[in-house]
Amino acid sequence: MLIDRCWTAFLGVGLLLSLVVGGEAEAVRLKDLVEVKGVRGNLLTGYGLVVGLPGTGDSRRTIFTAQAVSTMLLRHGVTVDPSIIDITNVAAVMITAELPAFASGGDKIDVQVSALGDARSLASGTLIRTSLRGPDGETYGLAQGPVTVGGFGISNALLNVRRNNPTTARIPGGAIVEKSISSEFVKDNVVVLILKEQDFTTAERLVDAINGAMQGEVATALNSGQVQVQVPAAAQKAPVAFISQLEAIDVIADSKARVVINEGTGTVVIGGKVTLGAAAVAHGNLNIAVVTQLGVSQPPAFAKGGSTVVVPNAGVTIEEDQGDVVALPTTATVDELVQALNSLGASARDLMAIFQALKRAGALNGELEIL
Repeated sequence: MLIDRCWTAFLGVGLLLSLVVGGEAEAVRLKDLVEVKGVRGNLLTGYGLVVGLPGTGDSRRTIFTAQAVSTMLLRHGVTVDPSIIDITNVAAVMITAELPAFASGGDKIDVQVSALGDARSLASGTLIRTSLRGPDGETYGLAQGPVTVGGFGISNALLNVRRNNPTTARIPGGAIVEKSISSEFVKDNVVVLILKEQDFTTAERLVDAINGAMQGEVATALNSGQVQVQVPAAAQKAPVAFISQLEAIDVIADSKARVVINEGTGTVVIGGKVTLGAAAVAHGNLNIAVVTQLGVSQPPAFAKGGSTVVVPNAGVTIEEDQGDVVALPTTATVDELVQALNSLGASARDLMAIFQALKRAGALNGELEIL
């Protein structure tokens, strides 16, 4: 009898926490908290073909690749029936890129290339000229060049090895900007700053810091996410220099008390302002073991018919230890909260359930966000 697989998961062993420890808030640059309204990139997309693949391209099942190859050849004066084209050295791809706010004609930008059909790998391929269009349907760039793949894949009847994803690739500087998009960041001598994390307290602190640095009432908070700044008369001829001065201003940002849980990775992040009200938690250790054993079943001696087969026998055992009821005191800092949770001996998986229960009971002073 052979043991094919033994998988054991233990919950409640140790504490796995990613923490943001509370403490005195430090000032950060204004440029790290806000974005200037009107300064934004623009997304471009295109459909193209990657050629020169060593048999790792699309199969005949990907009909649109053969049609695209036929259409491309027709533009070059060659007429070919799509049904007779062998496309294993060609892959249909989608190209994506971001046009920077102040890009002008002739600038080069990076592009991302992703297989659209059933190609196995884009390695060693070359993207042929492809138009990159904006949401308005206009062409803003042209992409072309050899693709760079950050992975590989090897497969045959007995082996299938893959590192990263060989069906996505990049072309550094692979697109040339053909048409720029105007970006207006100063309108009627007013600059609007957009907070990356909306918060009324942070917005008001931005106003105080800007007015203090400029020695005048030039900033006004429109809401929790926008601060309007009047460009002084002396700086209206040099708005870039004025915004540069704004970006260098230090601000003490505020934030909400928040616990973030990533169920996929088992990570729990506790913000520095999170506190816990008085509560009692019953916590028990749970051990789960799944074992698969392979047995052999064969017919009796001299039996007619039948065959020898391998029979898997799976078993599941679950054990739950008696948990103690632990009283959690009202805490004022993250350090005290962590010490209280450590007394439970809970794992990150357990903490997910504990935090959700604490929030439901009204004992968690903060937001609970599950990714």
